[in-house]
Amino acid sequence: MAVTFALAAAPALAQRTLTIATIVPPSALDPHFHNTSNNNQALRQIFDSLVQFDNEGKLHPGLALSWRPLDELTWEIKLRPGVRFHDGTPFEADDVAFTIARAPNVPNSPAAFTPYVRNIAAVEVVDPTTLHIRTKAPNPMMDWDLVFVLMLSRKVHGPEPTTAEFNSGRLAIGTGPYRHVSFTPNERHEIARNPDYWGEAQPWDRVVTRYVSNPGARVATLLSGEVDLIDGVPYQDVPRLSADPNIAVFGSDSITSVYMFPDSVRDQAPHVSDRAGQPLAQNPLRDRRVREALSLAINRQAIVERLYQGQGRAADQFPSPPALHRLPDLPPLAHDPARGRKLLAEAGYPNGFRMTIHGPNGFFSGDDNLLQAVAQGFTRIGVETQVETLPPAPLFTRATNREFALFMSYLSSDTAINYMRQVVMTRDAARGTGPFNRQRYSNPAVDDPAAEALRTMDEPRRAELTRQAGRALLEDMGVIPLLYLRYNWAARKDRVRYSPSHRGYTSAMWATPAQ
Repeated sequence: MAVTFALAAAPALAQRTLTIATIVPPSALDPHFHNTSNNNQALRQIFDSLVQFDNEGKLHPGLALSWRPLDELTWEIKLRPGVRFHDGTPFEADDVAFTIARAPNVPNSPAAFTPYVRNIAAVEVVDPTTLHIRTKAPNPMMDWDLVFVLMLSRKVHGPEPTTAEFNSGRLAIGTGPYRHVSFTPNERHEIARNPDYWGEAQPWDRVVTRYVSNPGARVATLLSGEVDLIDGVPYQDVPRLSADPNIAVFGSDSITSVYMFPDSVRDQAPHVSDRAGQPLAQNPLRDRRVREALSLAINRQAIVERLYQGQGRAADQFPSPPALHRLPDLPPLAHDPARGRKLLAEAGYPNGFRMTIHGPNGFFSGDDNLLQAVAQGFTRIGVETQVETLPPAPLFTRATNREFALFMSYLSSDTAINYMRQVVMTRDAARGTGPFNRQRYSNPAVDDPAAEALRTMDEPRRAELTRQAGRALLEDMGVIPLLYLRYNWAARKDRVRYSPSHRGYTSAMWATPAQ
């Protein structure tokens, strides 16, 4: 109702509209359905969190003005007064309790928000603007956890909101800087400026986001003036667009780590056979030597230099370079095909084997070509490798269903412990660990120090434990790190300036008019 009124009144005034072409659409408008970058970047424009981050990874007040530990099991949260949802409903302390209870319990969620709330025992309302969050165990990550849980209203969204109700737009009501207007899945999302936003006023009256997975088509829409801003600039086009007097390119090194995830658990894995196409008695990916051989087959530096035109960095471990408490001073992971072949022979595969690997097409710039380069490296050491790429939604649905032997994905995080918690700690819905652990990897040498780090308030000890888990993961090659992405955006120079996001987020909140 409020959105309709705002749009009806707008024609009397000249509207300032931002039109964006981005790679990946959100899989839902439910802020707790799918914890992935494409969903979060879209929905953080509509919904707010208690704590917010900037493009440098620094935390700032959001719906919470302050947060502090009172003791090891209690955090005090002071809420911002006077905030209202888009329909005029006040934001209240009880809404935090409602949201935290709802976030881990969304049916059919492919990647739940459980890790951020799994340790909360109770939310106690002290007064209208004060909360006490009591935890089951010490949680040094509480401030970061509160960044990723977008707030709902018990009055607006209760008692049991469904994802379908968000997708229809009926419940796409937040406290954020923009109001939902319309959504056509896989095609278009339109939002309008919230004139009653509690924070900094937004310059765009209307924002239209179009979903264009084809990189050439995205660039073409920009060059024609059809859109103002694009993300996922193809790496080979960065020099050309940078030299165009009508175009501005904005780039940032990211906190995004791209990796291959092997099935090292099951006795037999799909899409793996001997060179004649016959089933193998044993899943070769269970052997650490095979996983190391595959890592040695990948020429990461050549991929960064040739495929990505230097727009990235070869991986030395799983967490990305800016991540807090990652392992220090490591060289890039080695490229040594001869040693890879030797390890395969030691593991009982002197003639290699045959495999199909899977990955996204249209999830990040160059993803399909990257997977082809990985496959070529594997083939050179005797693992005859085919590639199958899929759009992100079916890829990750099938990965969650354990249909792949080895697939490619990425994770973005400011902290190394979150890489462990989200991807490689043993999958446990009750504890909130491993929501992205689609291959069911489980290693006590990773789990034990990581679990202790997640409840250790002393930072030097927490750093030591996190690095212990990171070393164990790297030695076991539980995931095979590939590279750290650099993100690039391009805009019409006379229309838009963009503050590049180290998370890779494309958001109207970080776009400003050029004039």
